[in-house]
Amino acid sequence: MEQESFKNPFRPGAGHRPPYLAGRTAEQDEMKQYLDQRLVTQNVILTGLRGVGKTVLLETVKPIAMEAGWLWAGADMSESASVTEDNLALRILTDIAPVTAALAIAEKKHLPPGFLSVEETMRQPLDFGLLNAIYRQEPGLVSDKLKSVLTFVWTMLSGTTKGIVFAYDEAQNLADHAAKSQYPLALLLEVFQSLQRKGIPFLLVLTGLPTLLPKLIESRTYSERMFHVISLKQLDEQASREAIMKPIEDAQCPVRFTEEVVETICRLSGGYPYFIQFICKEIYDIWVAKAVSGREVSDVPITDIVMKLDNDFFQGRWARVTDRQKELLKAIVALPTCDDEFTVQEIVGASRMLLEKAFSGSHVTQMMSSLSNQGLVFKNRHGKYSLAVPLLAAFIRRQYDSIG
Repeated sequence: MEQESFKNPFRPGAGHRPPYLAGRTAEQDEMKQYLDQRLVTQNVILTGLRGVGKTVLLETVKPIAMEAGWLWAGADMSESASVTEDNLALRILTDIAPVTAALAIAEKKHLPPGFLSVEETMRQPLDFGLLNAIYRQEPGLVSDKLKSVLTFVWTMLSGTTKGIVFAYDEAQNLADHAAKSQYPLALLLEVFQSLQRKGIPFLLVLTGLPTLLPKLIESRTYSERMFHVISLKQLDEQASREAIMKPIEDAQCPVRFTEEVVETICRLSGGYPYFIQFICKEIYDIWVAKAVSGREVSDVPITDIVMKLDNDFFQGRWARVTDRQKELLKAIVALPTCDDEFTVQEIVGASRMLLEKAFSGSHVTQMMSSLSNQGLVFKNRHGKYSLAVPLLAAFIRRQYDSIG
């Protein structure tokens, strides 16, 4: 078979479904439990570092939910959707409109001009135009208006579906803005909790970085009771091997990986699905370009692949970090627990050993807040910090190794 006729099966990219989804059966089964709720008392958060497969898992849950009788609405939660409460309401109405327009019809009485006219019934799809009109005409605060529209939606759909899943990816972008008296994150939580208390089966599924749950709790303390958290970790060795080998098991695939190469990919990727896809794609392209159809891949150009990974994935983030923040990160990656979690005191201690100008505890706390806003670290509920980007510690070490 011609090499060109078998395309590279590996697809690294934000939210791109891999050719074989490995190691997520337990998480899918866990999600199914919350799709069995008749009265929604628990919503779901899918959380984990970038590259761990949150978006892919969310997309695999969608057909499962629809097969179970749920409707599905949602989108990526951009920063602009969270600027004002009205923006967030508009986001929700925009997302639900395609679902309701196809299934629900609103009736409206209409009297044409003329003395002898007979009242007519007009049928109108429950599209965005109608939903937005209802929203604008309702009195009260944004939360009152949104609750009124969503309650009306359910009266039109009740009996035709089990409920609606509102699924939002990149939900860590949600935020309240007290200085501007805008609380879109609080609005989202309050609206859905209110509707669920009334027995309306709207299930909220949020996907985001580990900073998401602390933000929800800070906005509304009851959030911790409102959500079940599913934390996605790296794949174990068996699942990593399946993610590597399953896509090339096709007899027509011109490339095979030796056991040594598989072990190398597992080690370099750290078990993160994105990195597995990235490394495998690079190896596949290199070997096909060498016209080695039918032969096993016996070595990996590690240096070239790591350099490309650094440029494509890490370098943009590193370029936005100040020199002093880079020194702080250098102290962090010197800690034996840098790939797990660490404290302010541990960072201070490392800085005293490594840097000419050590950090004080208050300075570390201030800088960690800035790095958290940049998406490089996050603070957990126990007051400890972790790096928010997978394999970031190894990248930072490479930067200083190249300098030294």
